[in-house]
Amino acid sequence: MNDLDPKGAGFATPAARVTRAAFAERSQDIAPDCRGENFYDLDPAFRSLLPLYMDRALLDHLTPHLSELGELAGNRLGELADTSERHEPELHFRDRYGRNEEWLEFHPAYREMEAIAFGRFGMHAMTNRAGVLGWPEKMPPIAKYAFHYLFSQAEFGLLCPVNLTDSSSDLVHRYGSDEIKARYLDRMWSQDMGELMKCAQFMTEKAGGSDIGRSDLTAVKDGDQWRLWGEKWFCSNVDADAAVLLARPEGGADGSRGLGLFLMPKVLEDGSRNSYRILRLKDKLGSKSMASGEISFEGAVAYQLGDLDKGLKQMLVMVNSSRISHLTRAAGMMRRCLNEAMMVARHRNAFGRRVIDHPLMRRQLMKLMVPTEQSLSALLYTAAASSNPTPENEKLLRILTPICKYRACRDNVPVATGALEARGGNGYIEDWPNARLVRDAHLGLLWEGTSSINALDAVQRAVGKARAHEALHDDLSERIGRAALPGQFRTRLSGALDRAVAFAEEVASSPENERFCREASADLYHVTTATLMAEEGRTLGAAGGDARRMLLARFVLEHRLREAAPGRIEASKWENEATDLLLSDAPVSLADAERLVNA
Repeated sequence: MNDLDPKGAGFATPAARVTRAAFAERSQDIAPDCRGENFYDLDPAFRSLLPLYMDRALLDHLTPHLSELGELAGNRLGELADTSERHEPELHFRDRYGRNEEWLEFHPAYREMEAIAFGRFGMHAMTNRAGVLGWPEKMPPIAKYAFHYLFSQAEFGLLCPVNLTDSSSDLVHRYGSDEIKARYLDRMWSQDMGELMKCAQFMTEKAGGSDIGRSDLTAVKDGDQWRLWGEKWFCSNVDADAAVLLARPEGGADGSRGLGLFLMPKVLEDGSRNSYRILRLKDKLGSKSMASGEISFEGAVAYQLGDLDKGLKQMLVMVNSSRISHLTRAAGMMRRCLNEAMMVARHRNAFGRRVIDHPLMRRQLMKLMVPTEQSLSALLYTAAASSNPTPENEKLLRILTPICKYRACRDNVPVATGALEARGGNGYIEDWPNARLVRDAHLGLLWEGTSSINALDAVQRAVGKARAHEALHDDLSERIGRAALPGQFRTRLSGALDRAVAFAEEVASSPENERFCREASADLYHVTTATLMAEEGRTLGAAGGDARRMLLARFVLEHRLREAAPGRIEASKWENEATDLLLSDAPVSLADAERLVNA
């Protein structure tokens, strides 16, 4: 007998309501997530923008590899990430013979993720040596960030070891002796998982993470090497094969100028374990798959990198790349969050219609979409500048990396929370991806400087001392001028740029204005991304593609740069049509985009 009423009136009997068929029938009301999708195919914005920023020959070569990673991210890599999150690494203090050689046990899922990142795609090596993924030269940084962007949509934590191995090897390459480079670099750049030397950077001490000048890890000279004494408080990728760290040479000056840069291997040349101990693993809010811990250095052997009185300055060489890495992860995670929210809104019905058809939900989706698209433009612009190291781009990067890292990582938190809310109660349940996305989003606020540290760096140093905002203003003004934007909209955009730059200068002019540094940094980020999206949308639309980014640029002007008077319904009527276009998969014509940005 069929449990369902053939006339569609419901279940034939009360008992039929608890059959397997009944449970399955009701489960159709549960909105799916993005599992099973190809995250590269699911991202037309990413695909359409790459040709504007990346060399065409390189992009053509990488496209099948990006598609492969997109498929993995939505399928096998996502499954591995979920499993690794549930089975955290475990620290063992002694081996079976009772020897004090602590070691970490990882779930096989984590090791398989490592093989994908390091082995299959060589994400740590592609900018350091030729031959990765069959490309005959070293790739520019924008290439690796494209892979990081897709990878982060499935797994956040492992990108820390990937980035640390990349940037640490760069420091060894720049500052290591010929002997040290010959001994370690090939292994740091290997894609052979049996040979690969994964790296870490151990910086944080109990005195504080941002105030590095207070570090008291001591380095004592011992022949042609050094020995380290002291501790580090927060060490990500704690069981790395090698770590780059800052320590104060014995008798060195106080403060940051007294710090030297060192490389510490896990295993010495004779095969013995170096003299440091992992005291415990951190029980973290997120990024649970990747092991972070505390370390005690008990005479550990280390090798000097560069000049002893320039350690911090040398370490800061990798700050730009690390901050772009965090911008990339934030952009990728926001894309995953937006995709999850759209999946729910299109598949869930409430009060007689799809959730996406409710006006208030449509507004909430726009609040997720706008910062997500901003971060993608910021990522590609910054990555392209880092791939072409001209003097002008070096100055651009000096201000772009702190403002983009600051704002994109902050935006990641409300976007992740908004996507969780869009899924409702299921978003709070670990069966679904949202809870992990919320937890991981917060870590981006802390790595490579908190929001305040980045804002202070942007305004007080990049603006106040380096005058880097002048290069940004010049570049953005040129983009506005050549984009052939509608007159009124062009004027508004130019005015917003002038005001943001003037405000940053005013804040930088006096220490008393420090409390405005975050606001000034945010304004610079918003006007940068609004300009980029306006130009991108105009370029794509003129070529017969999708001009939707012009509409997004206006949303940034009015909702993030506070140009429109709040609460004025009449002034916001253009948004209804713009929202309809942006929440549709159909391309936005250039004519519609130009009409609406000038409405």
